[in-house]
Amino acid sequence: MQPTGELRGDAVRVGGDARQRFYDSRGYGRPLSGNEIALSRIEAAHLLFRGDLSGVVLEDGGAAIGFERFFVASAAAAERFAVRYLVYADLRDRGFYLSPTRDRWPGGDDAAADAVDFVVYERGSTPDTGDVRYPVQVVGERQTVPAAGLAGRTLAVVDEESDLTYFAATQPDVSGGTDYTPPTGLAGALLEDRVVVWDAPDALYDRGFYGRPLTGRAAEVEGALQLSLVEAASLAADGALSLSRTVGRRRDDGDDGDRGTESAGDTSRTADDTNRTADDASRAAAAVIDRGRAVEGDRFDRRLAVYRRLRNRRVVPKTGFKFGADFRTYLDVDTVDDLPHSEHLVRVVEPDHTFEPRELSLDVRLAGGVRKEMVFAMADAADGSGDGDDAGGVEWLSVSRLTP
Repeated sequence: MQPTGELRGDAVRVGGDARQRFYDSRGYGRPLSGNEIALSRIEAAHLLFRGDLSGVVLEDGGAAIGFERFFVASAAAAERFAVRYLVYADLRDRGFYLSPTRDRWPGGDDAAADAVDFVVYERGSTPDTGDVRYPVQVVGERQTVPAAGLAGRTLAVVDEESDLTYFAATQPDVSGGTDYTPPTGLAGALLEDRVVVWDAPDALYDRGFYGRPLTGRAAEVEGALQLSLVEAASLAADGALSLSRTVGRRRDDGDDGDRGTESAGDTSRTADDTNRTADDASRAAAAVIDRGRAVEGDRFDRRLAVYRRLRNRRVVPKTGFKFGADFRTYLDVDTVDDLPHSEHLVRVVEPDHTFEPRELSLDVRLAGGVRKEMVFAMADAADGSGDGDDAGGVEWLSVSRLTP
């Protein structure tokens, strides 16, 4: 004869030999006094579904009810009960012991984060040991998920057909071994949405993988390199790049003399006229950043902060447009002629970004399909021209598919 439980508040209490039958042997519930245990609604529903409980008596008394009525009543009383139950049952079917995180899990020393629904123990571990393998956060496909705080959790997404997809969220160490320092004294012409350096040294592209050469069949121009605005802004912030300046001549009405004019960013001026000073580089950085903001708003500052952080970590970021991301990264570039495959796709988001599970799944699936790791860089809109590895305040989050 299977035991019957009694619902008290949010827990189902089971007496008799419940501790030996359910907790000690299979990790269900929390032990109370004697042999009594307290089951969460989800644990009780799973035992009802398996036929290990004969029924549950509700708080208002009456006859014990079976799985169907208890499931419907619990779905009405407990938030996200249906999707959480599906994940719990799936992980149990995979052979894991797991516990709801409410009021600390059995054997756990610390309370889990509010968003965590279950802790899944290492195979062979029991709730008493507290050896946690997966802290699981459960969401439906139409819920949003804050990016902040997600690192270290396993995200279990339940779609509209009750299929489950698991994602591992970690804090990656995005650092590389590219050994290249750009030269100073570069001069560029600021165009509408890029900068051209007409006499760029070969190593700037070949070794540093900056920009893209302006080449073509039967081209007579050599050394021309097109830089993106983030590349140019970063080089200028490092004091390596200024914008072309020249002295023009004009005659004002009623004035027989010539008057010189100067303006940073005039594309008609050449590198020979460039004043390579720190002030020029500072003005160049400001001009390029202003142009970037005009092109894409404060998103430019976030992308620049991430770009500079990656370069400071000896990682080479290049555009990730073909993959629907902000950057793709190369950790160890020796020469462009011997270029390795890129390792990451980086999407730049705001610190308070929330994921739509469908879009997250698309990003992760695409990255996995091209053998790259999907990384999200949470960056504020602070001026990305600042110095140091902490410029811009960037936090990193890696998300990948997981099969528990």
